[in-house]
Amino acid sequence: MSELNKEVLDLVWGRPSSGGVSASIFRRWTQGFVFSENEHTALEQFEGGPCAVIAPVQAFFLKNVLFNRESSNWRQMTEEEQKTELCSTLNEILESACASPTTGFCLVTWAKGQSPHASDMPAPESSQPPQEQQPNALAAKDLDFERFHSVLHKRTVMSVSELKEEVLSLYHAWRGCCGVLLFLYSVILTKGIENIRNEIQDTMEPLIDPVHGHGSQSLVNLLVTGHAVSNVWDGDRECSGMKLHGIHKQASVGFLTLMESLRYCKVGSFLKSPKFPIWILGSETHLSVFFTKDMCLVGPESPTEQARRVFQSFDPEDNGFIPESLLEDVMKALDLVSEPEYVNLVKSKLDPESLGIILLGPFLLEFFPDQDSGIPDSLPVYHYNGLKQSNHNERVEYVEGTALVLGFEDPMVRTDDTPVKRCLQTKWPYIELLWSTDRSPSLN
Repeated sequence: MSELNKEVLDLVWGRPSSGGVSASIFRRWTQGFVFSENEHTALEQFEGGPCAVIAPVQAFFLKNVLFNRESSNWRQMTEEEQKTELCSTLNEILESACASPTTGFCLVTWAKGQSPHASDMPAPESSQPPQEQQPNALAAKDLDFERFHSVLHKRTVMSVSELKEEVLSLYHAWRGCCGVLLFLYSVILTKGIENIRNEIQDTMEPLIDPVHGHGSQSLVNLLVTGHAVSNVWDGDRECSGMKLHGIHKQASVGFLTLMESLRYCKVGSFLKSPKFPIWILGSETHLSVFFTKDMCLVGPESPTEQARRVFQSFDPEDNGFIPESLLEDVMKALDLVSEPEYVNLVKSKLDPESLGIILLGPFLLEFFPDQDSGIPDSLPVYHYNGLKQSNHNERVEYVEGTALVLGFEDPMVRTDDTPVKRCLQTKWPYIELLWSTDRSPSLN
């Protein structure tokens, strides 16, 4: 690893001015992929920071458990099943990140005899951690930033079948001390440092923030889509002669962020409308996961949803209205009759007070009344937060709830106004949530 060390470290950790990565931030990232004792299909996060890797892995893990597995009880798993599903999930993310099959896949693991199980002393080559032993996130107390990077080994495999075998053989490494970092480095080297630099908007911004220890949007996008782009909109955009990269195809699992409800960004439909009904939810500081088993939430766009999306594309500031001068363009984009006389008639109907604006609600009611979204009146949903301290009684468990996804009518039920709901409203503006617990789940 020595010749790659500097490039990898600069990309992941930046060049901290104080001369090194803070010991407390590095320590927070030294955990492995550990399953909750209370929820067999949920990964636990011990401290803030590594959710940028753990939440995407959790989202893909849930996708595989909910939609690829035979068993009806998706919340129960034996240790052998956990091993199979976790390795299959890590494999899938590595395959997605691989820029070209000809370059192969990189796996970063401990150099022989250097695995930090039990103590910092080099272990005998044949030593395996006991099967029953629960890997401890902070086990290797003596393993600091420098020591960790001095005992890494990189191996390359050239085929998907070989990759599967290797990932499975490294199960204890993924679960043990620093497993999250070993996997992150494997993804980065599989993708290629140069490829990541070409996709990141600001190459000076490291993947892990050196002050707070949080993962960047580029890191989340790399794990979710295989591309380390910095933005969440669809496609590329030009800005002052600069090309800004976005998301280029529909993702398998989605991403929604509270930052959109605060108008800091707008997530495009490739992330908002994924192939499977699983969304990573972003707050200012943390990532959690919202999901359901009901595929209707990711069904094809209904005419009303298409109309809402097109209308909003002419309303980039999300005001809920457009200037009446744009009405003809919106109607054309939706293949509605757009003869000038008819457009003027619609204007007078939708703007009777001649305010010069067209509101979204009346526009949808005019052209798409009684449209059925295809979503049932209510459906069971779940929320996952891997941080122990963010869960009731510090037990990492899914919070169950019922979602009411309404049209644009005034809802009969008004539920909480929590960050989780505000985040989900960026996709379903009229969603209501009834949680089975006394308190709503936490985004942080």
